[in-house]
Amino acid sequence: MTRFDHHRRPLVIGIGGTTRAASSTERALSFALRGAEAAGANTRLFGGTFLHSLPHYAPEQPNRTDEQLELIEAVRHADALIIATPGYHGGVSGLVKNALDTLEELRADERPYLDGRAVGCIVTAYGWQAAGSVLTSLRSIVHALRGWPTPFGAGINTLETRFDSVDTCSDPKVIDQLATVGQQAAQFALAFNAHRATQTEPLGSAVASTPTARLLHAV
Repeated sequence: MTRFDHHRRPLVIGIGGTTRAASSTERALSFALRGAEAAGANTRLFGGTFLHSLPHYAPEQPNRTDEQLELIEAVRHADALIIATPGYHGGVSGLVKNALDTLEELRADERPYLDGRAVGCIVTAYGWQAAGSVLTSLRSIVHALRGWPTPFGAGINTLETRFDSVDTCSDPKVIDQLATVGQQAAQFALAFNAHRATQTEPLGSAVASTPTARLLHAV
């Protein structure tokens, strides 16, 4: 196993959006990714247009499209994720769920699925009922993929909150909530990576770095 470089900036992947350009879901995700960047992460967005290019995931088919492979490789190297979905009839959208189903290709990895990765969850819905129920559903999906949902998840009622442009949101509290999702994803990634780095250090090096070992060397 190669030693992990815990000094590099973690990579946070954003997955989300709708088939509609400039959707509230994708704009909310962008706010969260900026929060991750402010916390020290590099980010990459797979928005609605990209997700719409993915074919229906068919596990019995051995061949994957270039777009599927691009998503799989990006998540494989990610340190954390943020997933944003609209609430459609009480559930995660088919567009987003298909992207998550595609991650079945990570099942045989050393870190299978989303293992060891924090995952921020965002739901946009036209009403509070769907925002809450779909957020719970999305967090359950993340658990099933062995990910770690961040403590804070954002449910946004687009009946009350507008995203008029990429950089504007009508509710400052929502901006803060989305930034919190991104910050927590990045902070957990930094913590996980630091822990993995200590696990890959040679035993002698790790022991020598402890206060007790340094004291014994000084005697």
